[in-house]
Amino acid sequence: MRLFARTALLGFAAVLCTFAYANDYAAAIENHAKSKVSQWLQDPVIINAIKAQNQANAGMGQGQIDALDKQWRAEVSAPKHPLIDGVLNNALSAFLKAKEKASNGLYSEIFVMDNHGLNVGQSEITSDYWQGDEAKWQKTYSVGPGSMHISEVEQDESTQTYQSQLSLPITDPANGAVIGAITIGINVEAL
Repeated sequence: MRLFARTALLGFAAVLCTFAYANDYAAAIENHAKSKVSQWLQDPVIINAIKAQNQANAGMGQGQIDALDKQWRAEVSAPKHPLIDGVLNNALSAFLKAKEKASNGLYSEIFVMDNHGLNVGQSEITSDYWQGDEAKWQKTYSVGPGSMHISEVEQDESTQTYQSQLSLPITDPANGAVIGAITIGINVEAL
């Protein structure tokens, strides 16, 4: 019983530390979003790519979205990946890769989503194509202009760094309407 209580207490302490760790960086991440990310979020490369994909996918239903997501997940480990390559090799992805590289390790990934939550461009391969069922899209695109979602800090297994995902809606500068969203993996140790 004593071992169980000690183990439970350690587990509870670990959970509390995780939440405290996430909260410790939220203000710095929010400040970074307002002072740095907002400077390039309205770049025509981003806006035009989202608008083009929104128009191309205007009549897309959930069945088609699910099929594309399934294809993407299969391509992640396949020798050929035409859907992934189509996204990774576009102008927006080149722009996002340059932003990631220029961050000197602060950004671990950057991806932009359309009005369905589908990837439009990305700096790194994501595990799935459809983000519309996740908080990063639901708490930004669905909420509207001015919203922000900062995930809890988690250890990234591949880089062994602590990261949080910053997600923001992207608006059309012409009319202020939300047209998509962006997620940026932030290495909190580099803030």
